[in-house]
Amino acid sequence: MTSSAQASTWFITGASSGFGRAFAEHALAQGHNVVATARDTARLADLVARAPDRVLAATLDVAAHGAAEEAVKAAIARFGRIDVLINNAGYGVVGAFEETSDAELRALMDTNFFGAMAVTRAALPFLRAQGAGAIVNISSLGGQLSFAGFSAYSASKFAIEGVSEALAQEVAPFGIKVLIVEPGQFRTQLAGSGMRHMPVIEDYQAVVGGTREFAHAMHETQAGDPRKAAAAIERALNAERTPLRLQLGGDAVDAVRAHSRALLKEMDDWESVSRGTDFDRRVGID
Repeated sequence: MTSSAQASTWFITGASSGFGRAFAEHALAQGHNVVATARDTARLADLVARAPDRVLAATLDVAAHGAAEEAVKAAIARFGRIDVLINNAGYGVVGAFEETSDAELRALMDTNFFGAMAVTRAALPFLRAQGAGAIVNISSLGGQLSFAGFSAYSASKFAIEGVSEALAQEVAPFGIKVLIVEPGQFRTQLAGSGMRHMPVIEDYQAVVGGTREFAHAMHETQAGDPRKAAAAIERALNAERTPLRLQLGGDAVDAVRAHSRALLKEMDDWESVSRGTDFDRRVGID
């Protein structure tokens, strides 16, 4: 992302575990500087110890007002620039929509969506000024499609994707790339400590119960390797034509492809109805 004479700086949210930790370790192994952020910086101490001259541990609760600006300023003060911003901090919610309270939904959006937006907004002036950089927004295959029991989580990821698609067009003239990452099942803490389970309404058990069981059972059994995800992301960023979306894991590729085909088929099936909603053309009347 920068010249070989200058080390790249990666700013990573949620770096204490899971994807965030894997991204930070990968960046260090590649010789980059790392701004590792977390709500509790004590959990980043071992990361700092590996390369104290190349790691800044910064306190950041992405949902806290003004916190993003402070963390970004600290990063610029330490390393002078940000080359790769990875919005990774977030958590999951399992439960039917009716089982998910307004407070739970708003808290989820505050972290997964508004938190990522706050960090992006804080970093953009610096990325524009340097005329280069990349914004990596960690979505999910659940940012392209959803399942019963994941309505709230997918809502937060759909929102990330909608902003990212427009943002990519807005910042391209400034030399800034935007990459949406859509992982499938990876061996992170999302299905463990990173997943909140909503109170059960018995009527929904037949349709959502399986999703709850799936979310519990997949913990520590996922096929995806977060370290390989980190390498794949850097490969995409370094490509001459970075994709807008990058699915990670065979399950993500299969699910997104199947969903896309189903969407196209449904569109074809209803195309005449869709096109029939235009005003009738009145021929021969001035």
